[in-house]
Amino acid sequence: MRKTKALVFNYSLNGLLADPDTDFWDFVFGQLDEAGGPDADDGTLALLRNASAHVMGRVAYEGMAKNLPTNTEHPWSAILNAGNKVVFSRTMTAAAWENTTIVSGDTAEEMDRLRQGDGHILLWGGVGLWRSLMQLDLIDEFYVSMYPYVTSQGTLMFDDVPKGYRLDLIDSLAKSNGILELHYGRHR
Repeated sequence: MRKTKALVFNYSLNGLLADPDTDFWDFVFGQLDEAGGPDADDGTLALLRNASAHVMGRVAYEGMAKNLPTNTEHPWSAILNAGNKVVFSRTMTAAAWENTTIVSGDTAEEMDRLRQGDGHILLWGGVGLWRSLMQLDLIDEFYVSMYPYVTSQGTLMFDDVPKGYRLDLIDSLAKSNGILELHYGRHR
């Protein structure tokens, strides 16, 4: 059975995701410009390249589909253009980005179908999809990039989740710019 791995980038020390048009967003992308970020990290690129499927919600898909297919300079572009993309949406009827499938059925049933086979599935979000999958206990691992920043503006990722959700630390890396790369596995 394929493992599901959630990618959580741009996360603040106090638990908020960077939203566009905030100081935290500017800080995150300033850090990426200065020191490079997880998008150019060899480990992250291998994780993306080896995924059986890239699963995302509609909003995440639309943001990525708007930029990555034609941005050939981005390290993720070729990987995601060729990769199998699955979008969970009840409103989308068509997808222009090659190798994209839209699913609108029962989330648990669709994920059970996707999890058949070997390898892993990357869960790109958005937040609503992550929360749904956490409620169903369908996320096996989290890759979290935590930035040295405290903010009052942003989206709270771990809101409306199960009462208890124990994780085990698999790996961590402290970068010289203060970013922590955290890899957790679901305690089973």
